[in-house]
Amino acid sequence: MKTLLKDAETLREKLVQHRRYLHQNAETGFALPKTFAYVEKTLRDLGYTPQRCGRAGLIALVGEDNGAPCTLLRADMDGLLLRERSGEKFACKTGNMHACGHDLHAAMLLGAAALLKRREQRLKGRVKLLFQSAEEILEGARDCLKNGVLDAPTVQRAMTLHVLTALPLKTGTAVVSSAGVSAPAADFFRITVQGKGCHGSTPWKGVDALAVGAHILLALQTISAREIPIGAGVLTVGCLQAGSVGNVIADSAMIEGSLRAFDESVRERLKKRLVEIARAQANAFRAKATVEFLGGCPVLVNDERTSEFAYQTAKTVLGDDRVFTSAELGSTQEKGGSEDFAYISREVPSVLVALAAGESDKGYGYPLHHPKVRFDENVLPIGAALYAAFALAAK
Repeated sequence: MKTLLKDAETLREKLVQHRRYLHQNAETGFALPKTFAYVEKTLRDLGYTPQRCGRAGLIALVGEDNGAPCTLLRADMDGLLLRERSGEKFACKTGNMHACGHDLHAAMLLGAAALLKRREQRLKGRVKLLFQSAEEILEGARDCLKNGVLDAPTVQRAMTLHVLTALPLKTGTAVVSSAGVSAPAADFFRITVQGKGCHGSTPWKGVDALAVGAHILLALQTISAREIPIGAGVLTVGCLQAGSVGNVIADSAMIEGSLRAFDESVRERLKKRLVEIARAQANAFRAKATVEFLGGCPVLVNDERTSEFAYQTAKTVLGDDRVFTSAELGSTQEKGGSEDFAYISREVPSVLVALAAGESDKGYGYPLHHPKVRFDENVLPIGAALYAAFALAAK
């Protein structure tokens, strides 16, 4: 185990190559033809026989089938529909962007695949590598579960990594999620308002869907402000679209957003009140509102024993001064976005490990999902070593 990080460092150039190819060719959702092909070929070149899992996931197995428990290592590999403004020489120019670091995750797991293949005889059980699509839309993990990702061989324990940037933590610092919830449940929603269009000079002859949408948007803010305890949940409207010209009353309007909660009962209350308020506001102005929930995921729950195992394993790789639990840093809950690894965490003992990948005072000042976000590639060998160590230490 002590040589693992040194061996991962010998892969640095290859890991950077993997990361930059994936970054330049960022794809979204389940539509990942270039990403899928690249990961599949790389795995085959390493001696694996990868298999498709669901719509666009990939599974590869390493280790002997000796009846010992199977460990799942998961990396997501989809990007965001976001025009990149990072200034990197290898920036994506297709209108997509790896602004959440999934390109690093996939490159790290490819690195772990190489490390584990070299140590296959030392594995105490089988290891299943999952390269997952569609995390950003919170659908990929559920798709993989429906297609047997935890079966044949049966997975007993799971781990995933997620990079973070714009932090005061030194690159390569690992933060192991403490037992309990570390990422909130989430739901994406769309509200469609149907009014009645007319000429802008005679607004009384129509029903202004744009105005109704504005009232709904403002009314929704009271849910978080007045109905939910501070820190328990949040509702965000990110899009309001209506009309096309300035002298026509809008016939329809569309509102899209998301809600997040650290408790399932709060999640259900947010959804219930969203529907009630949208319909009531629309009705008050003679319009109709239809609410759709477009996808989501539950809270991510970290298993106590698996969290402690990951914590101790990470310390053997990085040293005591570079590994913390989220509780040690003063919080048992990460205040970041949701993570559809939550679906896997509901089925098997699981843990999420955060990995610092850019210090805020060293040129990495933009957060995840920002068009200018950048990541410190020095983290790549470290992530590969942590993935591999979790599997190698399993008993």
